[in-house]
Amino acid sequence: MNTVKALVCNEPGSLSLMQRPVPEVTPGRVLVRPLRVGICGTDYHIFEGKHPFLQYPRIMGHELAVEVMETREGSHFSPGELCVVNPYVSCGECVACVNGKRNCCVQISVLGVHEDGGMTERLAMPESNLIPSDGLTADESATVEFLAIGAHAVRRGSVGGRDRVLVVGAGPIGLGVALFARLSGGDVTVLDIDEERARAAEVIAGITATGSAEADEYDLVFDATGNPKSMEGGFSYVAHGGRYVLVSVVKEPITFQDPDFHRKEISLFASRNATSEDFERVIAAIRAKDIPVDRLITHRTSLADAERNIPLWANEKAGLIKALIEIGE
Repeated sequence: MNTVKALVCNEPGSLSLMQRPVPEVTPGRVLVRPLRVGICGTDYHIFEGKHPFLQYPRIMGHELAVEVMETREGSHFSPGELCVVNPYVSCGECVACVNGKRNCCVQISVLGVHEDGGMTERLAMPESNLIPSDGLTADESATVEFLAIGAHAVRRGSVGGRDRVLVVGAGPIGLGVALFARLSGGDVTVLDIDEERARAAEVIAGITATGSAEADEYDLVFDATGNPKSMEGGFSYVAHGGRYVLVSVVKEPITFQDPDFHRKEISLFASRNATSEDFERVIAAIRAKDIPVDRLITHRTSLADAERNIPLWANEKAGLIKALIEIGE
């Protein structure tokens, strides 16, 4: 039996490099070779046992640049083609899918979360979830997914040229929100209590950063912290008639003061995952050199060394923006 290596999270705190059978190419799927895998906050949460919607064991990894290896007759793809992966596998039939919102499919399956993902040498992908990354490098292709989360949030909030925008949280997702809010014409400020991350937002994205915004109110506020207290506190930053977009998801209830909510007539939005439209938007922006990808990628490792580095980076965040696993060229 032909086998490939895969990095498996067997249980919280446990990673091991294992041999797995090469996936079969079934109808509607193509065999791909991951070239780059971005390590996401979701992956760190899975390793730490903090992800609310996961069963172990699991092969992590959903930020993927892949090379097509094998297809079935009639495929739209050819061996050797470089692609971005949309990791949100949808049913295509539920109310959300029918209405063009496959990102919140009733039966959604996310690679690396609900089903095995890309920290492996081979992966069988639904053809409909592959997007040609024409003009992009493997590194650039691996950043598209997390940037698409930000682009989707910006589209949900309908950022316009007159908007004063506050992005709370300067992690990779927050930086993606800030970058696309600026590209949409917004006057953007990033808020993070971590001084290093705030400075990184200024250096990487050229965006004003602050450690406090208590005296200010904004037309549009995004929370990308994944912290319930921060998400609750964000309502106070929204100006009268403003919008508030929650990018993060948490298990805990989120509460707010209804008199203040009504007094300001705040519009509240959830932003979940991303759609094909958002992926195309990001690919176009990277191709146009509007996104400083080289500044976002700060750490690299191999599939074998990731077994050691993921536990390290889960705790040591100094200087870390985006880490990539390099599997092949």
